[in-house]
Amino acid sequence: MTIPSKYDASQVEGKWYDYWMKNNYFHSTPDEREPYTIVIPPPNVTGVLHMGHMLNNTIQDVLIRRARLLGKNACWVPGTDHASIATEAKVVAKLKEQGISKSDLTREEFLQHAFDWKDEYGGIILEQLKKLGASCDWERTAFTMDPEMSESVIKVFVDLYNKGLIYRGYRMVNWDPEAKTTLSDEEVIHEERQGNLYYLEYKIEGSDDTLTIATTRPETIFGDTAICINPNDERFTHLKGKKAIVPLCGRVIPIIEDEYVDLEFGTGCLKVTPAHDENDKNLGDKHKLEVIDIFNDDASLNSFGLHYQGKDRFVVRKEIAKELEEKGILVKTEVHTNKVGTSERTKAVIEPRLSDQWFLKMKDLAQPAIDAVLGEDAEINLYPKKFENTYRHWMENVRDWNISRQLWWGQQIPAFFYGDGKEDFVVAENIDDALVLAKEKTGNTSLSASDLKQDEDALDTWFSSWLWPMSVFDGIRNPENEEIKYYYPTNDLVTGPDILFFWVARMIVAGYEYKDEKPFQNVYLTGLVRDKQRRKMSKSLGNSPDALKLIDDYGADGVRVGLLLSSAAGNDLMFDEDLCQQGKGFANKIWNAFRLIKGWEVDASLPQPETAKIGLTWYEAKFQKTLAEIEDHFSKYRLSDALMAIYKLINDDFSSWLLEIVKPAYQQPIDKTTFDAIIEVLENNLKLLHPFMPFLTEEIWQYIADRTTEEALVIAKYPTITDFDTQIITDFEFATDVVSGIRTIRKDKNISFKDAVELFVIDNDKSSKEFDAVIQKLTNTEAVNYVSEKVEGASFRVKSNEYFVPISIENIDVEAEIKKLETELKRAEGFLFGINKKLSNERFVNNAPEKVLALERKKEADTIAKIETIKSSLSSLK
Repeated sequence: MTIPSKYDASQVEGKWYDYWMKNNYFHSTPDEREPYTIVIPPPNVTGVLHMGHMLNNTIQDVLIRRARLLGKNACWVPGTDHASIATEAKVVAKLKEQGISKSDLTREEFLQHAFDWKDEYGGIILEQLKKLGASCDWERTAFTMDPEMSESVIKVFVDLYNKGLIYRGYRMVNWDPEAKTTLSDEEVIHEERQGNLYYLEYKIEGSDDTLTIATTRPETIFGDTAICINPNDERFTHLKGKKAIVPLCGRVIPIIEDEYVDLEFGTGCLKVTPAHDENDKNLGDKHKLEVIDIFNDDASLNSFGLHYQGKDRFVVRKEIAKELEEKGILVKTEVHTNKVGTSERTKAVIEPRLSDQWFLKMKDLAQPAIDAVLGEDAEINLYPKKFENTYRHWMENVRDWNISRQLWWGQQIPAFFYGDGKEDFVVAENIDDALVLAKEKTGNTSLSASDLKQDEDALDTWFSSWLWPMSVFDGIRNPENEEIKYYYPTNDLVTGPDILFFWVARMIVAGYEYKDEKPFQNVYLTGLVRDKQRRKMSKSLGNSPDALKLIDDYGADGVRVGLLLSSAAGNDLMFDEDLCQQGKGFANKIWNAFRLIKGWEVDASLPQPETAKIGLTWYEAKFQKTLAEIEDHFSKYRLSDALMAIYKLINDDFSSWLLEIVKPAYQQPIDKTTFDAIIEVLENNLKLLHPFMPFLTEEIWQYIADRTTEEALVIAKYPTITDFDTQIITDFEFATDVVSGIRTIRKDKNISFKDAVELFVIDNDKSSKEFDAVIQKLTNTEAVNYVSEKVEGASFRVKSNEYFVPISIENIDVEAEIKKLETELKRAEGFLFGINKKLSNERFVNNAPEKVLALERKKEADTIAKIETIKSSLSSLK
C-alpha cells in the first residue's frame, strides 16, 4: 500500500465519515453496556454553522467519541429547534417577496408554507456538522415540531393547567412590535442608550397655573390618565385635589398623590400612563385609573394618537417634540441616558403592553431545581462552578413565565373558547376532549365542535425545548418505555452560559416535575467565541470567519485542535486562526512520523538494541503518566488541557525523543521486536488522539494494518491506566538535559554530527547511568567517562553534575568557526565602543549615580575580557 507523501484532509474526511455512517458506528440501541448520553442543544432550524456551534459540537464529539472508545453505549441525539420568532420572520419575508401577506392566509396555509421552508432550508446546520466530524446518532434526529414532540408539549401544558400551575392573566408584558408577539423577561436585553428628557408644561384646570413634567417618551402623553405628586413634596401642596389638562388632546386628568414619586428625579412629579409602563400600571391599579392603549401591534399610534394615527412611535417622538416646542409646551430638552429593553431575536425596542396571556407559575416548580444544583445533596454539577451564582440569582428571583406567543409557527395553545367571556374556555389535548369538557362546564349538551374556537396563540419555543432530554426518548407520552429508562438521565450537557436560564434551568425544572429525576449529571458551559481583540464574533462586525471555509483550509481536525487549544474551560475563547494552522501542522507532523516508521525495513533476525529497550520502557511510563493526567483533566472538563497533554506526548516525547532513540542507522534495518513495539505505541497514541482528531487518526490506523469493520479505530478499546515507574521519567528528563547540553556545544563550536565526541562527567548527583547509551546514540558520543577532576574543553552543568566535551581542531569546521568568532568579535568591539563613548562623556560621569557608573565600568571590563578570549580562540585556529 503506497502511503501518500502528504496528509490531504480533503481526500480523507469524506471517505471516513461515509465509512463510519455505512457501518452504523454512531447508532445506539439499549443493551447491557453502560449508557453514555448527550442531547445536542438543538440549533435553530434557520441556522448555519458558526464558531459557537463549532466549539460546542467539537466538545460534544470529543466526549462522545471517548465514551465510545471506553466501551460505553454512546448515544448523541441530534436535532433542531423550530425557533418560532426567527423562523416565522423568515417565512413571512419569503412570502412577502412572492407578494403574499401572512394576513391573507389561513393558519393551515401559513403552516404549510413554514414546513415547506423548513424542508428546503431547515437542517442545513446538521449537514454542516457532519463536515466537522460530529458522530451523532443521525437516525434519532429530532425536530421540536415533529408530531410526537408536539404531542408531548401539549400533554405537558394540559397537565400543568390541571395542576393549577398554568393560568391566563391580563398583565403587562414585553411586546416585540417587529415580531408582533410577547416575550418572556429573559428574552429582553437591556441596553444603555442615549436619548432625551423632555420637559413638558401641563395646564391646571380652572387656573393659570402650570405643572412641568419630565418624560423620555413624549409620544405617550395620549395615554396619560393622571399626574402623580409625592404627598410630602411642599412644592406641590397647592395642587392637591386639582386636575390637569393633557397637552394636544385636552383630556382632563386627576392629580393623585403617592410616595412612589421620587422627589429628586426630573421635576418631582410624574405623568401616569398605565397602558405603557409597568410601574404606571401598578399606580393605576392602586388609584383605579383609566387605562388607554395608544399603540397598534406594530407600535404605530392608533386613533388615540389623533393626527399621528398610523405613524411609527419613533417618527412621532421627533414630530411631536417639534409640535410641542412650536406651541410653547416643550420647555426644554436634556440629553439623558437610560436602559432600554430590546428583543433578543429581532433587536426591536420592546414596548410594555397590557395583554391577555398565558403564564406558568414558577416559584414552587423552581425549588427542586435549586436544590439539585445548589443544595447539600446536589445532583447536578455546573462546570465551571462560578456559574452557580448566576444560576442562584435567576432561580431564587424567578418570575412567572409568559409562555404564550402571538405567532402561528409553534405548538398551538390547547385552550378552546366556547363563548365571548375571558373565562369561557376549557383546556384539553384535542378538540374531542375539549367538547366533552365544554359540555360539562356549560351544561349545554347541544354544543358541537364547530362552537369551539382554539386560542390563536402558539407556545414559547422554550416550552418545547425544556422537555428535550425526555421528549427525544418519548418519555412524556410513554414514561415507562425502554429507551427513557435506559438513556435518562443523560450524562453531559454542553452549552453556552447565555442560555443557562432559558434552557438549562428550565430542563432541570421539567426533569424533576415529570421524571422526579435530574435530566443530566454535568453541565459544561463553554465560553463565548471572541476575536483576538476580545470582541464577540458577529456578522455586523465582520469578524466571524466562515466555519466551512476554515474546514476547507485547515481540515476538520486542524480546526478542532485550533478551537480547543484556544478554549480554557468556561472562559471566553480568543479565537486565532493561527491555532488552526498549528492544528494542521500537528496533523502533518503525525503523518510524517507514521511515514518514517513505515519506511523502515524490518529484520526479524536482529536482536533488540539496549537503547531501544530503555527508550520503550521510559515511553510506556511517560504514556501512563500522561494518561492519568488526561483522565484528571476530563473529570474536570478541562478538554483543552487534556488535548495539550496529548499534543506534548506525541509532538515531543514520541516524535522528538522516542523515534530518535529507536531509529535505525542510515539505510540500516530495524529489529522486529522494536518495530512491533513502536507500532503498538503509535496505535495507543492514536486512540488517545482520536476523539480530538478523528479523521487523521482513522486514516493512519487503517494504513497500519488491514482491519475488519470490527477493528476500526472509532470503536477500538481505549488504553487502560496501570501503575508506572516515576523514577525512570525523572531519570530521562535528566538525560534529555545532558543531550541538550552536548547538542548546544556541537552547535556553538560547529562540530559536525558525523564526528564523534567524548564526554567526561563529574557525577556529583550520583545520577542514573541507565540512559548513558541513549545519550551516546542521540549525540554521537563515543564514550561517557566518569571522572573526579575537571577536563579541558567546553562544559555545562545539569543540576550539580559537571559535563566536559574536549574540543580538538579535527572536530571543528574551522572555516565556519572562524566566521562565527569574527562576527562575535565585531559585535563585542562595537559594544565596547558604545561604553567607552559613554564613559568619556564628562557630563554623564559627573551626573550619573555611582551604581550606574560601577555597572558601566563592569560592562567595560567584561567586554574587554570577552574580546581577548575571542582573539585568543581566533589565533589558535589561524
